[in-house]
Amino acid sequence: MARRKTTPVVDTPQAARQIRCAIYCRKSTNEGLEREFNSLDAQREAGEAYVLSQRQEGWVVLPQLYDDGGFTGGNTERPALQRLLADIDAGLVDVVIVYKIDRLSRSLVDFLGLMQRFDESNVALASITQQIRTDTSMGRLMLNILAAFGEYERELIAERTKDKMGAARRKGKFVGGGLPLGYDLDAAPTGSKLRVNPTEATIVRELFRLYRMHQGLLPVVKEAAKRGWRTKTWVTREGKVREGGALDRANLHRLLTNVIYIGKVDYEEEIFEGEHEAIIEESLFNEVQETLRGQARTKGVYGGNGHPDALLKSLLRCGHCGYAMIHGHTRKSAGTQYRYYTCTTSQKQGVGVCPTSTIPAAAIEQFVVDQIRAMTTQPEMIRQVVTEAETVRATRVTELQEDATTLETHLLERQRAGQQLTRVLEVEDAGTPNTIILEQLQQLEREIEETSQALAEVKQELTALTARKVSMKEFRSALELFDPVWEVLYPVERARILRLLIEQIDFNAGTGKIGITFRPTGIAALHDEMTSAQQLTAQHTKEA
Repeated sequence: MARRKTTPVVDTPQAARQIRCAIYCRKSTNEGLEREFNSLDAQREAGEAYVLSQRQEGWVVLPQLYDDGGFTGGNTERPALQRLLADIDAGLVDVVIVYKIDRLSRSLVDFLGLMQRFDESNVALASITQQIRTDTSMGRLMLNILAAFGEYERELIAERTKDKMGAARRKGKFVGGGLPLGYDLDAAPTGSKLRVNPTEATIVRELFRLYRMHQGLLPVVKEAAKRGWRTKTWVTREGKVREGGALDRANLHRLLTNVIYIGKVDYEEEIFEGEHEAIIEESLFNEVQETLRGQARTKGVYGGNGHPDALLKSLLRCGHCGYAMIHGHTRKSAGTQYRYYTCTTSQKQGVGVCPTSTIPAAAIEQFVVDQIRAMTTQPEMIRQVVTEAETVRATRVTELQEDATTLETHLLERQRAGQQLTRVLEVEDAGTPNTIILEQLQQLEREIEETSQALAEVKQELTALTARKVSMKEFRSALELFDPVWEVLYPVERARILRLLIEQIDFNAGTGKIGITFRPTGIAALHDEMTSAQQLTAQHTKEA
């Protein structure tokens, strides 16, 4: 920002007793600082006029600018103020001129500290509008009183702002801050309102699905990086672009725990209904929260209490409350290790809330493996599994088709908007293009690119699900290979095979029944995996 130059006012006859005056200016916000003549210029001009009125005492203006634009008076961490203090310590300043006392500080403690530092360097403080100077005892008393009132006013404003934001939060309104991925901001007459961004909403839903599938942050982060997903890119009210960055564990965790995605807002640990549309179903959100809490205790699929033999980790769920059952282990007095799975609800709230307590890990793992093996000789069970998997596949296809339709509509709208802006630019004077329209066009181009990428990913998954339906023949073939291949696999490989094949395992403590839901794409993938593993085993046997 260009600032006009100032000429020191010098009273030549009394130049021998010049009093060097530094004019300090401050504005709390950046609003209006881009103007040719702004609040800092006005303060500086008033200061120069005040010094000119004292020219008979030998006052002169130092040419240095001590201007802090966009800095609060609640602390002293301001670059221009620090430069001023350094010049005072160097003996270059005799008087500090401010427009009002609160321009120097709005904290009584900081103000008293500054006054002590001024006194040690024999520097006076003068206020233009309050006609107060520190070279008299009455002036110093009035300064302390005004500083106390300045701090009171600052704290009162802070309290009112907090109360206003709290009231808005309780009404479910968005009160500012960084925009969450999945939403844009609509400027409404009564304030700002969140509007769903279809392209980003698809990514958010997929992130929740991926976490539910992988039961860990790191696998989702890797998948997001592979697909090129990033955090929210948005434009501030001042027109500054906040570029999104790569998704990491920290910001993914913040995203997965943000209640804004279920149409709510939080304020001081309370949850209120929001006025915006939800992106994620509350049941899925609650499921993810329980898993995250379980992950925090056990530190991941194989971390913390890490045990590579935990075959059903991330698969086993309580059939009574629907929440995840986490793996744990302990050692008995003889040193024997005992592994188990326990319901997160029962562990956290007691068996009175959920009767499912702990179950032996080895027993239920063996039961699941035996069930898969037994299906080889039970055609009716194979038929039932394939039917259920086909139902899951059809449901997922429907969801993807709806996502694809939404994305295509959004993409068409963005493309039409871009064409309209392009036509507006074409009819304008080519020598003076409208910068606002150019910025809007660039934003539209980014949205078009992101939407196209999201649409391509949805269509890719849709193609994979529709191209290869669940086949009884392939499933039977894979099951026939399961038993001999299973015996030569390492524990980690066994766990991966089960997660590839199985969507979810439900254990009902009341009835003792265990339900297994198979992945629609997992059956075909299992066939491929078992065939490859058998070929690799045969090759190793031949080489040996």
